[in-house]
Amino acid sequence: MDGFLLLAFVFLVAGVIAVPIATKLGLGSVLGYLIAGIAISPLLHSLGVNVVSLQHFAEFGVVMMLFLVGLELEPRMLWSMRDKLLGLGGLQVALTTGLVMLVAMALGQAWTIALAIGLVFSLSSTAIVLQTLGEKGQLKSDGGQASFSVLLFQDIAVIPMLAFIPLLALPELLDAVHSVATVAAHVEHDVAVEVGFFASLDAWQRALLTIAAIGAVIVGGSYLTQPIFRFIAMAKLRELFSATALMMVIGIALLMTFVGLSPALGTFLAGVVLANSEYRHELESDIEPFKGLLLGLFFMTVGAGINFGLLFAQWGEILALTLGLIVIKALVLLILSSVFHIRGADRWLMALGLAQAGEFGFVLLSFTVANGVIPAAVSDQLLLVVALSMLLTPALFILFDKRILPKYTQTQRNEADEVDEQGSVIIAGHGRFGGVINRILLGAGHKTVVLDHHAEQLDMLRKFGIKVFYGDASRPDMLHAAGIEEAKILVVAIDEKEQSTELVRYATKHHPHVHIVARAMSREHVYELYAAGAADIIRDYFDSAVRAGRSALEALGTHPFDAERQTRGFVLNDQYMLREVAALYDPEIPSHENEAYIAKVKELMAFQEKAMRGHSAGFGSRSHRGWIPPGSKEEEG
Repeated sequence: MDGFLLLAFVFLVAGVIAVPIATKLGLGSVLGYLIAGIAISPLLHSLGVNVVSLQHFAEFGVVMMLFLVGLELEPRMLWSMRDKLLGLGGLQVALTTGLVMLVAMALGQAWTIALAIGLVFSLSSTAIVLQTLGEKGQLKSDGGQASFSVLLFQDIAVIPMLAFIPLLALPELLDAVHSVATVAAHVEHDVAVEVGFFASLDAWQRALLTIAAIGAVIVGGSYLTQPIFRFIAMAKLRELFSATALMMVIGIALLMTFVGLSPALGTFLAGVVLANSEYRHELESDIEPFKGLLLGLFFMTVGAGINFGLLFAQWGEILALTLGLIVIKALVLLILSSVFHIRGADRWLMALGLAQAGEFGFVLLSFTVANGVIPAAVSDQLLLVVALSMLLTPALFILFDKRILPKYTQTQRNEADEVDEQGSVIIAGHGRFGGVINRILLGAGHKTVVLDHHAEQLDMLRKFGIKVFYGDASRPDMLHAAGIEEAKILVVAIDEKEQSTELVRYATKHHPHVHIVARAMSREHVYELYAAGAADIIRDYFDSAVRAGRSALEALGTHPFDAERQTRGFVLNDQYMLREVAALYDPEIPSHENEAYIAKVKELMAFQEKAMRGHSAGFGSRSHRGWIPPGSKEEEG
């Protein structure tokens, strides 16, 4: 027990110290965890810690992460990704395997060993890539979505790889395998394990059992989740919700492992099924802390697992193999990005982000040694290549942010569409927000010019006959081409918070005649947009929340007319509150530490609550002074 506590304390201290420093320096949390693992590696070895066993345990964080990713994807959205999932993902695995195999054969390896190496190196790190893309807010971009499609296909491809790799066994290696048979025990955590009566079944029986297991996940997620959580809710204990969420994820992982499927794939499927569940947010909040801790532990075990003795002895060869692998995978992804119309910075994001080997490489290499496919000496070198390529991945993301992205911004001028139309309204961003605005204005007979830089979104819209121009609306030349000098309204509906603020600031300064309607991501963003000069600011989810509040009032017996006037008054009062508090907002000070800001908000909220209670009817009338705080400019006027 003392050893366990000491080990937990060592990992926690390393993470708590290294990650904040790495994040502050702009290196990201993943690199911070990797560095922490390297730093404590000598201590772990002196304590006799089995880092590989820890790594297999920590890999369950990947399973939890894919479950959470699945919760963000509705089945309809997953179906819409099928072309990239099968086409882009399938070609990436096939081409990378082929090229790596040719290189390995040129270096003197037998074709069976070379093919096994190609299969291992065709996979990328789901844990590092999704974690980093999520931190950078790039998971929803074209490059992020393409990367996710490739990673998901790779997880699926592990299953046939495990069935195929034993067929490549060399007779001379099989004799040595029997003396190290215990290595195969490590594989059962993340790969297909054939145990018990499942191993004795015929192929068609295994196929039926696999289909039944997938069906059980789908049916259980659709029909059993709600009654189970309602039963748990009777106890009114939050920890039981957490225990139930963990029970579901672990149970699905065990079921998938039992029938020979990837547990990560099974939990992802369960997440997709539960994406529309009323308990989705509860599941996310319960699983997220465990996912974060396990992923952090996994990254530290990768850093701690580097064999520095072998690395120093063969550093030139291993470094060359690592860089060669990164170059090969990046080139394959760059070529495929052109085929699948992934343009600009997004293609580099995908190419550099997926250029490493993945965590499944550790599992598959152990599997190849256990089955007499790859010699143990070669496997030791390849394990170092996998670990080093993962260690270099955060540096590749930094290269993308610091070097490639700025250059792309400059060269994008030549890639943007030529805007051959002009209208009275320019809409920057045609997603779920800007698209609704565009349809309303077109339906009312107004001519719009829509700019968007997500190529996949544009291709989809053009199939429906919606004319959208590819280009970055934050660029002055694109605004000029769209007719900003003659336009009456600029609608800023882009997803990037900083970019939208800069666009509002530029348009206010250089084109003051344009009325700016801007989308805000948060209350703090409202203050920034006010300071930048936006005339009308619409907050995400605010109007839908107001409508929900109005429905709740009606359900409580308020007449619909009075409910509408009350919520209207609330909106007007809240708009006044935002303008008053904006002057006290300081982006350098967290809102919860800004005493003047907090005092003003509390004062205005108290008045708002009092006014709502005291004016159940007529509250929303602008001529009625009940919603205006005493002493305000509106009252004096």
